[in-house]
Parts: sequence; structure tokens; C-alpha cells
Amino acid sequence: MNIVKNDIDSLNAEIKISLGPADYELKVSEGIKKIQKQSKMPGFRPGKVPGSLIKKQYGNQILVEEINKILNDAIYKFIEDNKLDVLGNPLPKDQASIDFVNQTEFEFIYELGMAPNFSINLDSSYVFSQKTVKIDDELIEKYLKDVRRNYGKPTNPEVSSEKDVVFVDINELDESGFIKTGGIFKSTSVSYERIKNENAKTKLLGLKKEDKITIPINELYETAIDKSVSLSIDKELAEQTNGDFQLTVKNISRLEDAELNQELFDKVYGTGKIATEEEFKNKIRDELALMFAADSEKFLRTEVEKKLVEKINLKLPDDFLKRWLARANEKPITPEELEKEYPNYSKSMQWRLIENKIIKDNEIKVESIEAQEEAKIFIKSEYARYGQMASDEDLEKISKDLLSKEKEAQKIFENIYSKKVIDLVKQKCKLETKEVSYDDFFKA
Repeated sequence: MNIVKNDIDSLNAEIKISLGPADYELKVSEGIKKIQKQSKMPGFRPGKVPGSLIKKQYGNQILVEEINKILNDAIYKFIEDNKLDVLGNPLPKDQASIDFVNQTEFEFIYELGMAPNFSINLDSSYVFSQKTVKIDDELIEKYLKDVRRNYGKPTNPEVSSEKDVVFVDINELDESGFIKTGGIFKSTSVSYERIKNENAKTKLLGLKKEDKITIPINELYETAIDKSVSLSIDKELAEQTNGDFQLTVKNISRLEDAELNQELFDKVYGTGKIATEEEFKNKIRDELALMFAADSEKFLRTEVEKKLVEKINLKLPDDFLKRWLARANEKPITPEELEKEYPNYSKSMQWRLIENKIIKDNEIKVESIEAQEEAKIFIKSEYARYGQMASDEDLEKISKDLLSKEKEAQKIFENIYSKKVIDLVKQKCKLETKEVSYDDFFKA
């Protein structure tokens, strides 16, 4: 076997691999013997079919398979041994002229896309902005309102209001205003807050049990899909259904906001942890600060990624990468789709190269104990989403299980590396912080 690398330019190269009988004959013979042991053929005992018949029937297929294995192992070993920094995977060049039946000497050429050489020195010449949320009394009151609603108690008031869900029987009416024989009927619920039409919203106020109102169905439901789902009819019928419907009130449901008292404090933070309204609001303030700190870091990461990609402006082997993406894509992709999607892929690739360069140059490391702690933080957040707390024993067990899964472990390690890169940026570069309102914080 002979392997030669030919540099086309700084971003593109080719690897030529030459194979002769000495490189593949033994593997082909072993492949034939393996099939021979498993073969059944009329006139021969199982496993005793002559090798010559196996070779005649399967020899070419085995040859192709074994050569492909040899090529795959050889090219990746060559890349590793020579420490080649490649992008994507090697692409085999045109092999249509290769005759596996008659040839004994073979030559294969693979295209390589090479990562660009570049340097990056993080210092105060790089300026990044970081937004933080101003946690004022207005924001705390807004959050407090959500907490009181989430821990509210369901009630059944006698008269409907803007907060309510009204349970009704809906009957389709005919042109004379009577219930239509064989028409649409459904017991369902109508939420005041979800209604868009002002006339319909007005009619839903001040209702009592068994009250009846007539309403155009298109005022009650904004789209045919809404009608279809709520009335349990198919979309075609929903599109054709217009006119008036009669609503008969069967029940009214309201979620009353929880009182701001010790019972609420205990439900939210545990018995006896919070004793006063002031402590409760301060706790909310701390939680909001922690929550928005995470969002602020995400925005900073986006800012750093965008500015470094723009400033360093790495050149990539674009033509190679486009061909590689077209072949690697699980579903067929048109040239037009590829051209549309490639700019975003290119920016993502550039950032990965820049991030990896920072990690390598600054010898950033992630230890196993750090990965386990990160896994525990993730598990805690998942439990919190459902209002639960994980025990120390559960955290230990689940975190180890999570890290035993290759893909999950990779995500966790990558997340820690990304955090450490951003921490380094904050240490070495100039950071301009700006406190903004909650609404402005989420504006682009």
C-alpha cells in the first residue's frame, strides 16, 4: 500500500491510495472462508461448499467490501498519524472507471477539506456588550401575580366574568333560529381570554347557569381549525360551517388568585422558610436575578460568537463542504436549498473552529467531577419544572447514568467548555454591561 498527500491549496488536498494484491488477498480469502462455513448449496453438506464456487458467486462482492474496509482504516489512520486538521469527511473522487473484476492493482483518490490556520489573541481590543435585566418593583409584582395565579384555587362563581372558563352546550341553529335537526351539537368549554372577537367577548360576560345566548360561530372561533377541534368535526365541515349557534351555560369555572399569606409562602418555598411578605418578595428578587443571569450569559455567548466570527472571518473550503453536506444529508437536498442553508452552516463551523482554538491555546480542561456537577444542575432544573426536588441519592445515581450515555455526556462536556470559553472572554476582553428593562432585554 502506498499513500500520498497532494496539497491543492491551503484549504484543499487530495490523498492517493494505491493497493495491490498483497494488501487485500488475505482479507478476501478470509471472507470467502467465513461465507463457506455458513453456506448451504444443493449437493453439498452445510459448510462444505467448495471455495471455488463461493469465490465465483461472492468473490467480487467480498473484494469490494474488503477493499472499502482497508481504505477506510488507511485514510483515517493517515489523517491521525499526520495530525491533519480536516473538515467534514474525506470524499472519494470519481471511481467509475475502476474494474473490480479484471483489475488487480487499484488507485483511489480522496478529497480533503482542510481547516484554516489562524491565531486569536483575546485582549481588551475585543469589546462585547452584555445586557442584564433591571429587577425593579414592577417586575417583581408581575412575577408575584403569576405565582398567585399558579397557586390559585378553582371556584364556580354564579356569574361569569373576564377571568372565567364557561362550560356550555353548543347547538347549531337553522335559518329560523331554532335548533337544527341533525345539526352540530357539542358540550365544550369557552375561555373568555382566548376569544378575539369583541362582540363574542361581550356576550360571554354576566352569564348564569342555564342562560342561553345566540352567537355567530365565526365570532366564537377565529379559524376553521379552532372550530374543528372544539366542535369535534372534520376540517372540511368546519370550513363550510357558518351561521348562528346557541350556547347554553352548564357551569362556570374561575381560578381565584392565591392570597398573599403564610399558606402561599409555605407552598412555594416550604414550611416555615418564609415568614413575611417582604421576605417573599426578596426571595422572588433573588430567583429572578439567578434566572436572568443565565439568560444574560446566553445573550453574551451569542454576541461573542457573532463578533468573533465577523472579525476573524475564517476562509473555509466552501465548495468541498457543500459537496460533503449534499452527500452527508440524510434526505436529498436541492442545490437551491444547499445554497440557502450553507451561510448559517459556515458561520457555525467557523465558531466551532474559533472556540476549539481558544480551548487549545489556553489549555482549557474539563474534569469528570465538573461534568457530574453540571449533570446534577441539569437534573435539578428538570425536577423543578414539575415542582419537585431530587434527593442527593437520586442526583448521584441519575447523573452517573446520564454521563454513561455518549451523546448526553458529550452535550454536558461541550456545555462546560463553552462556559469556560465565555469566562475567559470576560477575563481578557472588555465587557460593557447595560441594565435594561424586562421588555427591552428580550428585544433583538
